[in-house]
Amino acid sequence: MTMQAPGELVFDAPRRGKAPRHLMDLSGDERKVAVVELGLPAFRADQVSRQWLGRLSDDPNEWSDVPAHARELISGALLPRLLTGVRTIDCDSGTTVKSVWRLHDGALVESVLMRYPERVTVCISSQAGCGMNCPFCATGQAGLTRNLSTAEIVEQVLAGARALDRGEVAGGPGRVSNVVFMGMGEPLANYSAVIGAVRRLVSPSPEGLGMSARGVTVSTVGLVPRMQQLAGEGLPVTLAVSLHAPDDRLRDTLVPVNTRWPVQEVLDAAWEYGNRTGRRVSIEYALIREINDQAWRADLLADLVEGQLVHVNLIPLNPTPGSVWTASTPQDEREFVATLRRRGVQVTVRDTRGRDIDGACGQLAAANSG
Repeated sequence: MTMQAPGELVFDAPRRGKAPRHLMDLSGDERKVAVVELGLPAFRADQVSRQWLGRLSDDPNEWSDVPAHARELISGALLPRLLTGVRTIDCDSGTTVKSVWRLHDGALVESVLMRYPERVTVCISSQAGCGMNCPFCATGQAGLTRNLSTAEIVEQVLAGARALDRGEVAGGPGRVSNVVFMGMGEPLANYSAVIGAVRRLVSPSPEGLGMSARGVTVSTVGLVPRMQQLAGEGLPVTLAVSLHAPDDRLRDTLVPVNTRWPVQEVLDAAWEYGNRTGRRVSIEYALIREINDQAWRADLLADLVEGQLVHVNLIPLNPTPGSVWTASTPQDEREFVATLRRRGVQVTVRDTRGRDIDGACGQLAAANSG
């Protein structure tokens, strides 16, 4: 990581070839310009967008309202295949589905669809690999390959949406209601593409999927300048801060970027985000046995967050093969939760779906690399 102008972040990553331009990389107006450049009327852009995003149809042969020659031109120029399925596995009676995708340059990313009685959540990747180097995370240990394009991010959501629409997920046809940027990568280190993807998700038809911004969660380990920038985007998404430790000494080890932006600076940016957007901030905290799960650390965490518009989401660590890091004991987890609740902090323990399908971020992609 290097700094250019004050507050401007540059995360160096190997370049493996820019993803080909795709319809989902473009705003509504940009799509019209691109279609006109192909010699077609501008309104064809809206027609194709309604098919791609509204009807979730990725087969141009089904677009009966678009002439055959226009379908051929647009699909050839603006709809390259971005994701190729490598492996899909499921658990929880088919309601949790994890997919590994190969990108055009061979990089691998993961997405996970989780179906609950009241919602369907898709967890997506924003980078191939990750440069944050958190030692307990499989993705972080793999290093950063490259940023994803806006379209590569959006297409992960659309893949899940199409599978649901076609009844390919247990429970019958359905719709994606929530999207969480909690897969591979640090979303705010790929800021422009992530913001572009969020806008595609929440913009009304024909430009976007028309989702509620309140159903979208963007996570970060604490890139303060980007958190501040996000607060001014006019996108009331949920901000999730991956804190994992309430004290700088420990967090410097668990989340190395903490040496650049320490705990209090990260939380100040989070409270600013909550104040400007009116959205409750989520504090993500992976419970790691005998590392950060002591009751006294729960008290330290309560000292930091009490009185704020905040919710603490405790995550039982899903250990990676061969790792020394493992989940807290049930007793320590219960004591940590009880300590926070005694202090009046809203807290839940995340549902541990996917443990039997290499559910931790980066595990399945690592298993399929090469």
